[in-house]
Amino acid sequence: MKAIALISGGLDSTLATKLVKDLDIELVCLNTLSPFCLCHRHSSSGCFYGASRVAKDLGLDLISINVSEEFLEIVKKPKYGYGSNMNPCIDCRILLFKKAKETMQREGASFVITGEVLGQRPMSQKLNTMRLIEKEAGLDGLVLRPLSAKVLKPTIPEEQGWILRDKLLAISGRGRREQINLARELEINDYPCPSGGCLLTDPQFSKRLKELMQHEQLNLDNIQLLKLGRHFRISSDAKLIVGRNEEENNELENLTKNNDYLFYPPAEIAGPISLGRGNFSEDLIRLSCAITCRYCDLNGASSAKIVYRVVSGKEEKILSVSPIEEDRLKDLRI
Repeated sequence: MKAIALISGGLDSTLATKLVKDLDIELVCLNTLSPFCLCHRHSSSGCFYGASRVAKDLGLDLISINVSEEFLEIVKKPKYGYGSNMNPCIDCRILLFKKAKETMQREGASFVITGEVLGQRPMSQKLNTMRLIEKEAGLDGLVLRPLSAKVLKPTIPEEQGWILRDKLLAISGRGRREQINLARELEINDYPCPSGGCLLTDPQFSKRLKELMQHEQLNLDNIQLLKLGRHFRISSDAKLIVGRNEEENNELENLTKNNDYLFYPPAEIAGPISLGRGNFSEDLIRLSCAITCRYCDLNGASSAKIVYRVVSGKEEKILSVSPIEEDRLKDLRI
């Protein structure tokens, strides 16, 4: 028998894959790329690196599918709604399972395995929800959950004798002690992302995302910026993102587009790089300089020179500005 193993790089999917591999089932690993993975918060590649590492350690082939554009459409209007923040968990799982079904058919596999644990995630891992997701994806009875199999109805692979139910587990609930103990038993000691996770469950990230949607500016380029810095809405069609440290400054520079603006202090002053995206008037340029100045080390000075330029051009211009007032800064911050 051959199966598709959904792996994220997290512990649960690693354990599930290892358990089934040890039962002499031929496996092909599947990982989907999304910009919302917490394992690599600043990467557009999500959990790919963790998943590829797991597949390599287990000696398995890995298929990677980028679902970012499809997932963005789900985020805009999920059929089954959001969780406590902007997380459309049910619709997300349906998309993942649909990709698993397509891969299963292409690879000549007979079923799918996942690391899901009954009751662990409040939105997508309830019994009725699991059944709904399988049905919507066209995988009724073909999703095996090795970690929770004994507390779930037998699947087709078990009923057909493709896999022995006695070799599967009965883990349920939100605790993780059983998985960690199992990892020790199986000598899985270096898992990059213990419990996985999604940026869409983060309240601050969700607030920024919702604000972006309200201004009809939701796209993959702008989502990458949501993961960085301090965000300011300075007009209906212009934003400023201010780096919080050297790493973020470098990342902001790497994420610039041709018509973006960069704002930064001269070399003798310590301070951030700010990225401006949208339509910038002279007033907005001055405002962006004042916001950037607010986060510079002025050593007691009341003003500073701020350098700015359009990314696609080479000409640098300089404005001498005072830091923006705190009350106004607070009103602009997202």
